[in-house]
Amino acid sequence: MAREPDLQGWIEEGRRNIIDVSDMLGIPSHVYSRDPMSLIPALQDYVSRAPLDEFEQSDWITLHADLMSYVADYLIQKHGARWEVVDDPTAPRGYRFVVEATGRDGQTHRVDPADVVRQEFSSLPIEITRMLASAELTLGLSPWDGDGE
Repeated sequence: MAREPDLQGWIEEGRRNIIDVSDMLGIPSHVYSRDPMSLIPALQDYVSRAPLDEFEQSDWITLHADLMSYVADYLIQKHGARWEVVDDPTAPRGYRFVVEATGRDGQTHRVDPADVVRQEFSSLPIEITRMLASAELTLGLSPWDGDGE
């Protein structure tokens, strides 16, 4: 039987993780919390220097979790997005955590930060700004989303 999703725990864990990553990369948490874009240069440098060809599965899992936390927290801080739980019978636990936001079109859109990171991993090298732009585009938050405006 599937356990009830712990949305609050998921939110807190993701936020704690990205604050730890920020601190590890030399960006004080108060600076990051004021401006999530302040982490982009340090995070890009970190992933650019990471020996991806030597990564073991556990390294990929950690990097995936770190980037997923960043994508979600960036969307939440910069665009007022929020975590939600959606039913997903294809997921092992029967649900997924997604980030939801109201796009420039006034509609509610959702994106799974895990999918955004997986997509980025499929087109190495990892580009932090491309990854964030992809998430913004999916949520209809980008001024360049093809709406003609």
